[in-house]
Amino acid sequence: MSERIGIPVDGGELPALLWRPPAGRGPGILLVQEIFGLSPYIRRRAEDLAALGYVVLAPQLYWREGVEAVPDGPQMLDAGLALVTALDWEAAVCDGVASVDALRARPEVDGRVGVVGFCFGGGLGYAVAATLQAGAPVDALVSYYGSALPMLVDAMPVVCAPSLHHFGTADSYLDLATVEHIRSVVGGSGVCEFHLYEGADHAFDNPDFVLHHAGASRGAWTRTVEFLGRVLPTRVGS
Repeated sequence: MSERIGIPVDGGELPALLWRPPAGRGPGILLVQEIFGLSPYIRRRAEDLAALGYVVLAPQLYWREGVEAVPDGPQMLDAGLALVTALDWEAAVCDGVASVDALRARPEVDGRVGVVGFCFGGGLGYAVAATLQAGAPVDALVSYYGSALPMLVDAMPVVCAPSLHHFGTADSYLDLATVEHIRSVVGGSGVCEFHLYEGADHAFDNPDFVLHHAGASRGAWTRTVEFLGRVLPTRVGS
């Protein structure tokens, strides 16, 4: 079960959902939403991560627009695109940074924090990790088909935390040349893993969206679980 909490930020209080692991304590994960907000899909992924032993925090990044999530259905893409177009990107990055700080300070969190983001959240999560790098860097980053990465990788420091990137080879929004450019930049960190999924489109992990690719979703999630278990183990020394 999730708990609603508030995080003080510029302009007010950022609403967020918090999930605790069965043990009650562990590393933290900032879970960054798709353009669809804190959707049922994102909540299920939060539950999956909590079941693995992580304290999961998902901020409501459309709070300034008064929206928690876009309803599933034929209009969800148009509604999500309208919201992300209206979003103040810099304010959202600051909200993400504040969320990492708030998560790290919680008594349930052992001090280590990773970031997992999907689509819009894959890019925003990268920006949050890059922003924090000079001070209190995150311990891990997992980015699924980060839609803003083409604009970010050449404009921000390369994230030096252990990172995992997932992309489909049939992505409608990020062609392979763009994906390979992203790989060439982020791969320079020396701690980045990069995986392509044959025939998978954008948002392939979301079973509530038309572009879902079951095989790519299973493969990427298996790699995500293995990666987090290795670089952000729920038990120190495990």
